[in-house]
Amino acid sequence: MRYFVAVAEELGIGRAAQRLGIAQPPLSRALQRMERRFGAELFDRTPRGVVLTRPGEVLLRESRAALAAIEAAERRTRRAVEGPEALALAVKAGTGAEQLATLLDAYAAEPGAARVDLVLTEFGETETALRDGRADVGLLHLPFEGTAGLDHLAIGAEELVALVPSGHAVAQNSSTTTAEVAAVLPPPRWRGPDGQVPDGPGPVVRDQVQLVHLVALGRTAAVVPAACARSAATAGVAVLPLRDAGPVTVALAWPAHGTSRAVRDLVAVAAR
Repeated sequence: MRYFVAVAEELGIGRAAQRLGIAQPPLSRALQRMERRFGAELFDRTPRGVVLTRPGEVLLRESRAALAAIEAAERRTRRAVEGPEALALAVKAGTGAEQLATLLDAYAAEPGAARVDLVLTEFGETETALRDGRADVGLLHLPFEGTAGLDHLAIGAEELVALVPSGHAVAQNSSTTTAEVAAVLPPPRWRGPDGQVPDGPGPVVRDQVQLVHLVALGRTAAVVPAACARSAATAGVAVLPLRDAGPVTVALAWPAHGTSRAVRDLVAVAAR
């Protein structure tokens, strides 16, 4: 699978062999064995390299998911080998701070509670950390983050607020709307954990610190959960309530399979 993914991403046997650190002949033979196994060509060979066929596109998607699951299993197993059971909890700065503090205090009071190690994440990375094994549990903002393949439990809610440059006319109002925020300046384009950036005219941001700085400089305006806005208390940034947006849900999430006793105990405490 790793050989196949390398060829599919490099779109060439030679480049893939160099990336994998192997010779081309064994790589070509491995691909031929895969094609015989599936009874279909996975690549169309061209003078410039290779192009995925429809079965190849399906296998690439499935292979990436399978390899990610293997890596996640390896990370979780290594953590179990290296010491007593501990929980890795992924959280983005400002996400559900009050709910998390209450939950951790209640869990620490439980008999046999495991140590909880915090994994600080950037935008969109909490979900990825849960899938690739870096974290056992995490806090998500719904509906902004996905829960496909994850179990989750709502533990609170946060209002949405607007961050706008304090020198803009909208900042003089006591509240605003999402449409007014969008009309102030182009919204930020969040860089995902895979490095991808959506199209658009707004500035590219990776975390809340960058976002607040760009708002203060008059380069963007954004809608964020209220807890995230606490870090925006700086010169040049106005925080306004929104009249047309409901709260977002703060959820505790964990992989749907293979949960440890520590995860089950933490979830039980959260449910209570």
